[in-house]
Amino acid sequence: MTATGDVPFVSAVKPLVDAMGGEMLPPQEAGKDDVVLHWEGREVIAVRLPQLADSLDHILLAMERGRGMPLSSLDRKAKQEVVRALEARGAFSVRHGVETVAGALGVSRFTVYNYLNRENAAKSE
Repeated sequence: MTATGDVPFVSAVKPLVDAMGGEMLPPQEAGKDDVVLHWEGREVIAVRLPQLADSLDHILLAMERGRGMPLSSLDRKAKQEVVRALEARGAFSVRHGVETVAGALGVSRFTVYNYLNRENAAKSE
């Protein structure tokens, strides 16, 4: 990072940007789709947000780190919980989201759809 790296605001937002899979860069390098953040009246940092598909990969890796094991090693109940959490975060609105999640869980797309259908059926009861 540049001289802005010592600004407390940058340190404060870094965990959020990292969690989203974003990239922090100097404001003068911001593109039209980047978000420039201001602090105390000046541009401090720009954030380049990831593409949605990249965000899903980032979320899956974070879930693996949080569980301390590959998602494919989880038991069926834990995999269902992962699918439930991902659905709440909108993971299945991303193109190829079901396929990406199925690959990470080591199950078929059909299994992911079954988990989703089971969850939706439980909600409507």
